[in-house]
Amino acid sequence: MEKTKARVTSIFVYPVKSCRGISVPQAPLTPTGFRWDRQWLVVNSKGRAYTQRVEPKLALVTVKLPDEAFSEGWLPTANSFMVLKAPGMNELKISLSNPRDVTDGISVWEWSGSAWDEGQEAANWFSNYLGKPGRLVRFNAASETRPVDPQYANGHKVMFSDGYPFLLLSQGSMDALNNLLKEPVPVNRFRTNILVDGCEPFSEDLWTEIEINKFAFQGVKLCSRCKVPTIDQETAVAKPDINETLKTFRSDKVLRPTGKVQGKVFMGQNMVLKNFLKDGKGKVIKVGDPVNVVKMVSSAAEAPV
Repeated sequence: MEKTKARVTSIFVYPVKSCRGISVPQAPLTPTGFRWDRQWLVVNSKGRAYTQRVEPKLALVTVKLPDEAFSEGWLPTANSFMVLKAPGMNELKISLSNPRDVTDGISVWEWSGSAWDEGQEAANWFSNYLGKPGRLVRFNAASETRPVDPQYANGHKVMFSDGYPFLLLSQGSMDALNNLLKEPVPVNRFRTNILVDGCEPFSEDLWTEIEINKFAFQGVKLCSRCKVPTIDQETAVAKPDINETLKTFRSDKVLRPTGKVQGKVFMGQNMVLKNFLKDGKGKVIKVGDPVNVVKMVSSAAEAPV
């Protein structure tokens, strides 16, 4: 096992897909990612997911959960709410107890299924904010399963994340990118779950297995980036210079010169939890936890993409 000096420096959870994340000191682990992560989704009148790619205004929706929601084993009461705020809108309170109504025909990428519907008040709120029909739905883990791509992580599943349960990024990688940008950007552009520091820039590319606390995470594929990193999360305005800069040193053409070029750029490592055990206490990772590298490849050209 390689002893790095790497540690977890931030943990981010995104309860509503494409809305603002929450920085937390610790987060409970589940097989689909951190508890509460991407459990809710805003959809259009046909049940298709809205994301910042087409609705950058979602970046300005802030999300608050009770602090105790990130304690292991915490259960919501009738008085437990998620609170959403957005410019020009009254706050919206969503009960953390399961809703009563189910709606069918919800789709995210290639997956479709049913979900809990958070009701008309939430639908009106998002419709007013976006200026077009919107509804808020919640993943129904009791009836639905959304598998990840079996080519990379067979048997694993997510809720409404784009692809995988966890996204890890290093501060070194952020610093290397920011050194090349005219205006440095914060990590919130990359929607990461786990930020680590104390390792070389882009060393996370090579990690195929790491341990945080006592939990083994498997690196399954480098994260290819869409236009979301170009969207300023404070203003919802896109500035394409980030992706233009990434293309110069993080494209498949640069990282995998002998491979097939698809015009992708990469930042961060997608991860799954290995051997998640249902029993046992302490299924939490915390800011400050050390990161131990158990297995790695020798270059980014060997890392799955």
